[in-house]
Amino acid sequence: MEEFVFATNNPHKLHELRRLLDGRFRVLGLADIGCHDDIPEDADSFDGNALAKAQWVYSRYGYACAADDSGLCVDALGGAPGIHSARFAGAHGDSKANNARLLEMMAGKTDRKAAFHTAIALVGFADSPMFFHGSVQGSILEAPHGEGGFGYDPLFVPDGWDRTFAQASEDEKNAVSHRGRAVAALCKYLDSLNTSYPHQNK
Repeated sequence: MEEFVFATNNPHKLHELRRLLDGRFRVLGLADIGCHDDIPEDADSFDGNALAKAQWVYSRYGYACAADDSGLCVDALGGAPGIHSARFAGAHGDSKANNARLLEMMAGKTDRKAAFHTAIALVGFADSPMFFHGSVQGSILEAPHGEGGFGYDPLFVPDGWDRTFAQASEDEKNAVSHRGRAVAALCKYLDSLNTSYPHQNK
């Protein structure tokens, strides 16, 4: 089976991507290739951060690589937390603390509009990097609801829904989520390739 690396140690992201790719490719995580590097994410955009991670893995480990950068952009906060979503409260990936800080900053605000954005960079399948994007509009609740999902899912209600991402099934979320849409675009590209196997840099 063809394989590539998805540059993450987040088990939730790996699980989502593997479900969405539905066995068409073997998706490796960073731990699977022995990558324990502190990969820099110091770009000023989702595209820039995604590309930096993908190129880091491709150049140092030789695997074709996809990497994403995702974030929540809240209108009333001027687009924050944005590219700083995972570290909004300081520590990387502390969802409980991030949600608490978001609610604190949103206290008393009537404009609750927000959007999730995902950028995926793919390196090693073509001569130049490819980018795939997905977004979903919604609003921020005043308290978390639901036990599923991860990140800001318990606070985010997509437009047209009456529940949060954390209250939805994985399939329901993937059908409309920012990452689901970006991965769908990625899958469409992979399926369109004339070659059946990504270029390796080994």
